[in-house]
Amino acid sequence: MRLSRYFLPVLKEDPKEAQIVSHRYMLRAGMIKQQAAGIYSWLPLGLRVLNRIAQIVNEEQVRAGHIPVLMPTMQPADLWRESGRYDDYGAEMLRIKDRHERDMLFGPTNEEMITDIFRAHVNSYKDLPLTLYQIQWKFRDEVRPRFGVMRGREFYMKDGYNFDVDKDSALHAYNRHMVSYLRTYERMGLTAIPMRADSGPIGGDNTHEFLVLANTGESEVFYDDRVTGLKLGNRQVDYDDRAEVEGVCKEFTTLYARTDETHDEALFNEIPEEHRKVGRGIEVGQIFYFGTKYSEAMGATVVTKDGSKVPVEMGSHGIGVSRLLGAIIEASHDDKGIIWPEGVTPFPVGIVNLKQGDEAADAACASLEKALLSKGLEPLYDDRDERAGAKFATMDMIGLPWRITVGPRGLANGVVELTSRRTGESVELAPEAAVAKLEEIYAAHR
Repeated sequence: MRLSRYFLPVLKEDPKEAQIVSHRYMLRAGMIKQQAAGIYSWLPLGLRVLNRIAQIVNEEQVRAGHIPVLMPTMQPADLWRESGRYDDYGAEMLRIKDRHERDMLFGPTNEEMITDIFRAHVNSYKDLPLTLYQIQWKFRDEVRPRFGVMRGREFYMKDGYNFDVDKDSALHAYNRHMVSYLRTYERMGLTAIPMRADSGPIGGDNTHEFLVLANTGESEVFYDDRVTGLKLGNRQVDYDDRAEVEGVCKEFTTLYARTDETHDEALFNEIPEEHRKVGRGIEVGQIFYFGTKYSEAMGATVVTKDGSKVPVEMGSHGIGVSRLLGAIIEASHDDKGIIWPEGVTPFPVGIVNLKQGDEAADAACASLEKALLSKGLEPLYDDRDERAGAKFATMDMIGLPWRITVGPRGLANGVVELTSRRTGESVELAPEAAVAKLEEIYAAHR
């Protein structure tokens, strides 16, 4: 992609309405445009990151054995009346009447609709376990939408739902989701801590939120700082092995980590003082086990092996896909702009031509572009007729992890400059060596 042909409306000044770093940088980097309070258009650069995050979420859900579906954004109110949540959910739910005066709503979540799908098609224990998920737009009419995509009214979310014949199986589905989420966040370069939380309007008595530590987080959190060093890394987890999955979950939830809603001061004070930490966190996902709350109310049952009919055990699991962009930026930026982790970057590398129009420089950039594309790495090539400082400022603001700088002086010595956005360190390499280095770096993120 050549920047002279790309739509990238970068802003030079900080927008007045942006209160936190992620909102400010997303606007300045030309990723989003506000259309109404808490409602945004996703511009090309922002959409590339959004799609990349959704791709990672999809891949890890499929790895865990979950099956994608797609449900409508508009839902009939009658389903919510069946579950008893229509009047309980509150003003956040956008209620609508269609032309036939039927009550509809713009879905904030999908427990009722997925239960309706299940009860229409599944009636035997032989069809279980079953976990269905989607990535779909949701709407919650926040009283004070703010902080850009961190607390918008319209948002892109992965919501998943498990159906199991008994509680033990449902708790395994809960644990399976915890492991899949840990892997998902690590691939995005995030440390997201599972914290004991409150279930809110979803219901149930077993739930964990995943929070990214950040000063701008909406939740006060209390934790043992040793939890931040836990990593799944490259270990392979057999999602069908209940003991193995449960063991991973215990590893990540034994150390104290709770939100203010479930904080226990006595337990917290048992942590050695040097590891006792209080901070703020950004919620990027949550998992719930709520048993038969919806299946009993809506008649979602299966016939068991002995011929009896039982309501299915259920849970739900969400990841805020659009919110994750804000969380990643809050966790990874400097005073020059965004610093994307390699796993979610919109482009793996930027090419900066220091002397546009110079025959040798133009040819070298075109050759690099072709070589990178052949390795499956699509660069963003800044071929504009701009001064070098402006090109560097754009690359710093949009936060691509790596930059290749091409100029006549370096080419005279047979080298280009490869620069890390995160560290600022540069090395001079032959063009083919720079391509090989980038191929090696990104091999770990595929």
